[in-house]
Amino acid sequence: MALTALYRGVANNFVALAAVAAAAAALWRPDELVGWLRGVPPLHAAMAVVVAIGMARLRRRARDVYLVEYGCFRPKPCYRAPFSTCLEHAHLMPYLVDEESVSFAIRLLERSGLGDETCVPEAYHYMPPDRSMDASREETELVIFSAIDDVFAKSAMRPADIDVLIVNCSIFTPTPVFADMVVNRYKLRSDVQNVNLSGMGCSAGLVSVGLAKNLLQVAPLGTNVLIVSTEILSSQYYVGTERAMLLPNCLFRMGAAAMIISNSPERARFRLRRVVRTVTAARDTDYRCVFQEEDDKGNTGIRLSKDLATTAGHALKSNIAAFGPLVLPASEQLMVAFSFLKRKLLSGRTKVRLYRPDFRTAFEHFCIHAGGRGVIDEVQHGLGLSDDDVEASRMTLHRFGNTSSSSVLYELAYIEAKGKMKKGDRLWMISFGAGFDCNSVAWECVKPPVDSDGPWTDCIHRYPVELPDVGKDV
Repeated sequence: MALTALYRGVANNFVALAAVAAAAAALWRPDELVGWLRGVPPLHAAMAVVVAIGMARLRRRARDVYLVEYGCFRPKPCYRAPFSTCLEHAHLMPYLVDEESVSFAIRLLERSGLGDETCVPEAYHYMPPDRSMDASREETELVIFSAIDDVFAKSAMRPADIDVLIVNCSIFTPTPVFADMVVNRYKLRSDVQNVNLSGMGCSAGLVSVGLAKNLLQVAPLGTNVLIVSTEILSSQYYVGTERAMLLPNCLFRMGAAAMIISNSPERARFRLRRVVRTVTAARDTDYRCVFQEEDDKGNTGIRLSKDLATTAGHALKSNIAAFGPLVLPASEQLMVAFSFLKRKLLSGRTKVRLYRPDFRTAFEHFCIHAGGRGVIDEVQHGLGLSDDDVEASRMTLHRFGNTSSSSVLYELAYIEAKGKMKKGDRLWMISFGAGFDCNSVAWECVKPPVDSDGPWTDCIHRYPVELPDVGKDV
């Protein structure tokens, strides 16, 4: 342990140590430094000055981006869908006519990792479910307005302070769009810039963060962006018997989250460090991994591939290849480089495994999209994380289910409700979505929460819970 700590200390501070050594050498023999400077060609010196000035201007132009506050929709108990209710509905649903389909749906629920407190919209409580436009609009207004009210209350900001609005929902895209719905409800300014994203699945929340970052880095100081992330379920309930298309009915639950992001550090709670997005849609299997289509009877639904967890793992590897060098300390990067060099040198003679970097040296907290037990398992195994590292993701799946693009905010709320977030702590959010997309966002805590009021307020004392071992995960 002592040698490891010494290695990391030297490797991670190599540049600083080299600079001190160079400065000491210059102070010890100043005549040699002057002689060296005189020997530098004027053209090279001029180019170095131009590059330095350009870098300074670029750094000054790209403003830092901050998360001011976030809020999550907290469903009332009347929307609960415990296992007993789902079991009863599975037997009563008119489209599940054969016992085999009913048994399959029940096995999905048993292995899903969802608890008895997850919630579905009112439309799902009808037999058969209400898939009307009115039901979807009612769900929309309930979840997104609750999340926005929450973030305004926590941040003490007013609707008039919002300069940019970004709303994302993958499947349900009515006219007028959600962004206009928010503008109308909160009477946002007439010059507010608004964007409505659709079709990006569970990754859309972090895609929105990347879009907000690009806008804020060139916007005037003090610009505020409101991001709203949700998935509306009411009109998308699948009423067929295709097994791959029954999965969303069992995994997805109602939810929404809102964030206020700014390029002003005033009232900021987190500083945005890195955003990396990887798209693997060029691969046909990845492109069709999450696919909206009709079954052979004309029923529309989302088909989830049985290789979803494996696809997520491959996308994560590609994402890490770009994200890792931006966040990992030099000690971990050197270990990766050494193992890669060793593999090249010993190629054909012996099998050398590449070193798996320890991302716990770069982050104290992890928020992995709660897409299902299989997805969380795949990421945990791929990154070498402990059960404590993925606790927030598993407990969010258990309590709230898969809330799509808003799930990582529920996980952040869990970490803070547990009192684990400290000033200076680093957080990695990972999400996956249709396309296939993998997104990574790194944050640094500037100010821990004053209180833990949020979606976990009435139940955090009961978590974590012991999850049953049910064999193969969904």
